[in-house]
Amino acid sequence: MIDTSIFQDKTAVYYTLGCKLNFSETSTIGKMLKEAGVRTARKGEKADICIVNTCSVTEVADKKCRQAIHRLVKNHPDAFVVVTGCYAQLKPTQVAQIPGVDVVLGAEQKGELLSYLGNLQKKELGESFTVPTKDIRTFSPSCSRGDRTRYFLKVQDGCNYYCTYCTIPIARGRSRNGSIQSLVNQAQQVAAEGGKEIVITGVNIGDFGHSTGETFLDLIKALDKVQGIERYRISSIEPDLLTDEIIDFCAQSRAFMPHFHIPLQCGSDAVLKLMHRHYDSALFAQKIHRIKTVMPDAFIGVDVIVGSRGETPEFFQDSFDFINSLDITQLHVFSYSERPGTKALNIDYVVDAKEKHRRSQLLLDWSDERTQAFYARHIGETKTVLLEKPKAGMPFHGFTDNYIRVEISNHEGLEDNTLVPVLLGDFNEDKTALCATVVKA
Repeated sequence: MIDTSIFQDKTAVYYTLGCKLNFSETSTIGKMLKEAGVRTARKGEKADICIVNTCSVTEVADKKCRQAIHRLVKNHPDAFVVVTGCYAQLKPTQVAQIPGVDVVLGAEQKGELLSYLGNLQKKELGESFTVPTKDIRTFSPSCSRGDRTRYFLKVQDGCNYYCTYCTIPIARGRSRNGSIQSLVNQAQQVAAEGGKEIVITGVNIGDFGHSTGETFLDLIKALDKVQGIERYRISSIEPDLLTDEIIDFCAQSRAFMPHFHIPLQCGSDAVLKLMHRHYDSALFAQKIHRIKTVMPDAFIGVDVIVGSRGETPEFFQDSFDFINSLDITQLHVFSYSERPGTKALNIDYVVDAKEKHRRSQLLLDWSDERTQAFYARHIGETKTVLLEKPKAGMPFHGFTDNYIRVEISNHEGLEDNTLVPVLLGDFNEDKTALCATVVKA
């Protein structure tokens, strides 16, 4: 039994890198520490505990993790520093050697955090301590919001897709999930706390059901019945697992928003084969067409990797032409990064850094044009927005059902986590949102 009295009046800061799943798990860690008596440090306040939840999807991600750790150690010199997440799982020795790190926790050790925080006197610890990583087999539930309005519900973890460029299956283990009933119970708890929107997260959520013999379609049908939750968003789902039945259900459901995030990675079939992806461009195009047929105003975000091994100029042009043919809203563009131990390293053709940057910028510029065109089509419409808590001095903002970001001008008397009807106006100054006014009853 842990003596939680040692945590009373202690403060903590949290830093998360990577995906929505990481944010969900960090929020759960924060909730656990709060229940033990630890409060979040105020801005400018020196913390007793630093929690860094890391990503390792690219070499750039690894670098950002190291930079974040160095920065936190500098800003909180006497803090007890804990590093967890994918980078900690994949390269625990490397992380432990970073000056100032006290404990390195693998992917399945987050729940044991309190036991490793028993000694908060950093100067007495000496060398950093790495908790031996476990064989990743269990599913650790997580449903929290941290300082956000939206909750993040982890429904699945791990991945059975061994794409040639990716180390996530090594970091996260095999696909596994909670039961539908346990996840419905968590959604009901969110509703009881007053939460209105849940983002469904995981590593490969469309693969839901390996642990329990259920399906992702069964899950979303059950979640849709939870009273009090007004909105669900599906964070990311593989195109081969996004069935027509899932799309059609979302189109007629009570609470699932017309908003999808689908990884393409490349629009060249030749490169998709080199990546060992589970679909081709024809299947991907069919999914986009299906969504737009039943939900014409749906927001569709797409992941793309540029400059992967084997992506010749001709293959990149094929990819760009294919992307240009799709009715999608936004691209999330990543430059390919060499990952030790991946099969992609056996592919001969290598794209240099300068060319990767050129391709990336070309797609980012294309994405900005598409997103702004999507926003512009909805100017003058009345939409319902879930208000987010603004930072000091910033306007209220929120998102429509189809994920248009809006900023509210007439915000007097408004509160975050409130659904309000707004009239969409023109773009804000940097064209990242539409200005809107609340429609008075």
